Amino acid sequence: MRRLRLAGFGTFEVVWSGQLISYIGSGLTNFALGVWVYQRTGSVTQFALIAFFAGLPGLLAAPLTGALVDRWDRRLVMLWCDLGSGLRTLVVALLLMAGALRTWHVYVAVAVVSLLRSLHLPAYIAATSTLVPKAQIGRASGMMQLAQAAGDTMAPLFAGLMIGAIGMAGVLLVDFATFLFAVLTLALVEVPRPPLSAEAQAARGSLLREAALGWTFVKARPGLLGLLMYFAMTNLVFSIAMVLVVPLVLSFSTPAVLGRVQAAASFGLVAGSLLISITGWPRRRIHGVLGGGLLLSVMLVVVGLRPNAPLIAAGLFLLLFLAAIVNGSSQAIWQLKVPADVQGRVFAVRRMLAQFTAPAGQIAAGPLADRCFRPLLVAGGPLAASVGRVLGVGPGRGIGLFYLCIAAVPLLSSLWGYAQPRVRKVEDELPDALETPAAPTSPDPPPAAPVTSPAPAGGH
Repeated sequence: MRRLRLAGFGTFEVVWSGQLISYIGSGLTNFALGVWVYQRTGSVTQFALIAFFAGLPGLLAAPLTGALVDRWDRRLVMLWCDLGSGLRTLVVALLLMAGALRTWHVYVAVAVVSLLRSLHLPAYIAATSTLVPKAQIGRASGMMQLAQAAGDTMAPLFAGLMIGAIGMAGVLLVDFATFLFAVLTLALVEVPRPPLSAEAQAARGSLLREAALGWTFVKARPGLLGLLMYFAMTNLVFSIAMVLVVPLVLSFSTPAVLGRVQAAASFGLVAGSLLISITGWPRRRIHGVLGGGLLLSVMLVVVGLRPNAPLIAAGLFLLLFLAAIVNGSSQAIWQLKVPADVQGRVFAVRRMLAQFTAPAGQIAAGPLADRCFRPLLVAGGPLAASVGRVLGVGPGRGIGLFYLCIAAVPLLSSLWGYAQPRVRKVEDELPDALETPAAPTSPDPPPAAPVTSPAPAGGH
């Protein structure tokens, strides 16, 4: 089958459309499996294990999978990962329809997808770097975030209705169809292989030696290493903040209000991603990362300040809006500064180092909230007569204090980043490794006109 060779942004848009539909389908399955496990077991712990098995295997495998991505054809990596994820969903649907599905099957299923995603995600990001003109990297990064945000936002809204209409198995089969659509889009297009860089040439050898390049590349560039340290701290705080939203809102309101608050937060992520995808903003990307972190601190204070649902919803909307700007700005820096043929390895190490603190935050959030902060702001608690006059006293107010305390972390991390010349000047001191991809040599479409828009690139 002859594959499409589109000029400019066209090939990326075809691939992106398939991934957008696939993300929405995956969101449907994630929602459905979570509901199934919780309804079957009634256990919050067993429900939380879904997130554990969905994250940890891929995080641990990241260095090796990144090296494999750089060895293999990235289009084929994405295609086979989407096909494998679709077959996983089909197997789970068949087990469910046969009445044979068990909770451990769900854990195995999400662990398999975690491993596949550890191949798929760096392949997707690295392939984008070879498909998109350099001036449009920011727009592409925003679109990639928008697809993920759309899955997070739209899937829960649709899944609840679909479960009632077509059943749990029907939802899974819809997800299977979305993976087939993603596979079709990848089968139709051509993704060029990047030229061999000096870094990749020097690291040639065994798989372990090639995997180590990701770490040695980052270690040799203090500005990029500093960005990872910054994200390790902000991801720790973000994981705590997201876990505590549910108990914070339910401490004074109803599940229906909680749903509206969470929807507002998701729409903030969509809005921020949409802004980047349309404008490529901000022009100075390091300010998007570090300046956004300063504002994240303000939004965490807003969320924890009062037991007021509209105030919390507004704070979470802006919190995730800013998170999209921070992540989008960071991704653009990495895509521009890392040679395309080693991005799989470097981005895998980047993901592992930036996110290793998130599981710790998720595990620690509950005990810290219950045992350390809750007693401080109950009636007669040590801070009830002082801090309690501002934050209030009673259920959930200790969690509010927790938000105010963790708000200091992104503030201090951002100030630290600005104080480090290597981090602050990372865009200036590191040369761009990414060049605008060459126009297709096929005589069918003429080459696209060079991009002259002043809109910059940005993305994480």
